[in-house]
Amino acid sequence: MLQLRPNCECCNKDLPPATTEARICTFECTFCAECADVRLKGVCPNCGGELLARPRRPAEKLARYPASNERVYKPEGCAAAQ
Repeated sequence: MLQLRPNCECCNKDLPPATTEARICTFECTFCAECADVRLKGVCPNCGGELLARPRRPAEKLARYPASNERVYKPEGCAAAQ
């Protein structure tokens, strides 16, 4: 089950579970759409994987399967893609 991490690893922007602005790789590294598209050019700085839109969990499932509260913030790894 996806963790649905609560923030962008680059800029620390909040990414609530229902947002359409979250992007993830296969390891669930999480970024906002702006950082993923502009700074990272669609490539995860941690694993080199593709960043895609994060699926949204249906609201009725969030109570039983809540999103993660663990924030991951690594701005040093998010330099603009070369």
